Amino acid sequence: MKDEKHHSNQSIQVIGRAAEILRFLGKNSSGHSLGGIAKAVSLPRSTVQRIVTALAEEGFVSIGASGGGVRLGPEIQTLAQASFTLPQDRFRPVLSFIAQATGETVDLAVFRGDKMLFIDQVVGSQRLRTVSSIGESFPLTSTANGKAALACFNEFEATRLIMAEMASFAPKGRELTQLLAELEGIRNGELARDNGEHTAGISALGFAVTAANGEVYALSLPVPTSRFESKEQELVKAMKAGLSKYKA
Repeated sequence: MKDEKHHSNQSIQVIGRAAEILRFLGKNSSGHSLGGIAKAVSLPRSTVQRIVTALAEEGFVSIGASGGGVRLGPEIQTLAQASFTLPQDRFRPVLSFIAQATGETVDLAVFRGDKMLFIDQVVGSQRLRTVSSIGESFPLTSTANGKAALACFNEFEATRLIMAEMASFAPKGRELTQLLAELEGIRNGELARDNGEHTAGISALGFAVTAANGEVYALSLPVPTSRFESKEQELVKAMKAGLSKYKA
């Protein structure tokens, strides 16, 4: 039993040392000698050589000529690609679902600093439709996706973001109070709305979610106001169904 515990501890130590070497190589993409790695991770050169050799056999590192030029190997890249998923891939089925259900354009934006950055879009089938360009940024306080994103933050942080954006046009206390009340409604399950506030003649609905990595993403459904008013219930139903589909 004692020997088994000792062996287990040794195995864990080896894994920790291997991880330390891989982290070093990941932060320093140029090739490194065994001696250089040993100095960087504070391990004997002989220990580093044994670990690097084992990692190379599994494809986790690549070793250049004469034992020098150690770099991350192809197997690391394969694992990284397998674990990396673009946010667009996670949201695209929801965007497509809403666009098909409504015939309207659906946008995906991500919160970046103090703006909403458009990163994906599914264009609707309507001849008269709203289309924004990928890469465009939009304000927080006057757009459906911006309000939805603000509602993902607590009141203190949301107020800070609102005041920073509104500073350029000196908001009245009443405007802030109304917006905070609107955000509270969104937190309680209402969809975010833009009733022509950002662009005259365009109304929109939106909802936002906080991803596992902490990023805030918002889906919005912008529609010409004349059509929005005649099919509002249909649009609300499709957006709520889309949110449920995402959470499923």
